[in-house]
Amino acid sequence: MTKFSRRQLGGVAAGLAAAAIVRPAAAQAKWKWDLPAGYPATNFHSVNLIQFAKDVKDATAGKLEITVHPGASLFKVPEIMRAVQTNQAQAGELLMVVLENEDAIFGADNVPFLATSFKEAKRLAVAQQPYVDKRLMARGVRQLFSVPWPPQGFYSPKALNVPDDLKGLSFRSYGASAGRFAELAGMRVTTIQAAELVQALAAGRVNSMISSGATGYDSKIWEHIKFFYDVQAWLPKNVTMVNQRSWAALDDATRAAVTKAAEVAEARGWAESERLANFYLEQFKKNGMTVEAPSPALKAGFQRWGEELAKDWLGRAGADGQALIAKYKASA
Repeated sequence: MTKFSRRQLGGVAAGLAAAAIVRPAAAQAKWKWDLPAGYPATNFHSVNLIQFAKDVKDATAGKLEITVHPGASLFKVPEIMRAVQTNQAQAGELLMVVLENEDAIFGADNVPFLATSFKEAKRLAVAQQPYVDKRLMARGVRQLFSVPWPPQGFYSPKALNVPDDLKGLSFRSYGASAGRFAELAGMRVTTIQAAELVQALAAGRVNSMISSGATGYDSKIWEHIKFFYDVQAWLPKNVTMVNQRSWAALDDATRAAVTKAAEVAEARGWAESERLANFYLEQFKKNGMTVEAPSPALKAGFQRWGEELAKDWLGRAGADGQALIAKYKASA
């Protein structure tokens, strides 16, 4: 073999070795994320997530594909935070107040009558965000965006006129604040997540709750409950988040695309929540439910319990809670 041919073979071998190094790196330039969520595929939160995933795929030319798993089909809502923390799921969406037992700051948007309109809820979200971001980052999780539910009303199997009418009802709770409210009102409390609500209603485990019109609409609540009182107690938010290691693994251009898509999804979600708020109540009426404002006596009871819950929350939230509320009120 000539020296020339050896040099040629050496060059070919070097090229093959370089290609062997380059190809795995190129293969790693695509990512797939799972995003579990707790609500039905037709719920506006889930629809928004699916559009977000499509926007990301389009903006990255398929480099990042996000598969949304609605209806608690991959993880139940209380499991989603842990799944994202451990990277079992690279991203996830859950009702923020579910985390309130870990830290009261996560429940700021469930303080009764603190923020009762979309405008107020937006101001509260801005005040709350840095405190939430700090706590999520400490858990290895990054917030992408948050979207509120429509204002919360009270669902009852019977007409309510005075606070004592609530005593003895079987109340569905989804978080600490709602549970404490029920206890103050003399109701029996059972924690039920949205994916289990229809079964719980059919089995008679619960017959009342504070929730948005969206939850009632998704569960065809009129088949089980006939009264809705539009108390507009609070507007809780769902938060969509990503594992920090999965986020860091993306290249700069992909992270920028996700950030942009998240901003669009947040704006779209807020607008859709507000648009649907009255639609849900109209659907209740069309399906035979009584929809009305609470009586003055009932409203006074709700507000009295709300004041006690607000004091309780401030005590649990500490200095950060005080600062958050001060920031919110100063923004009015």
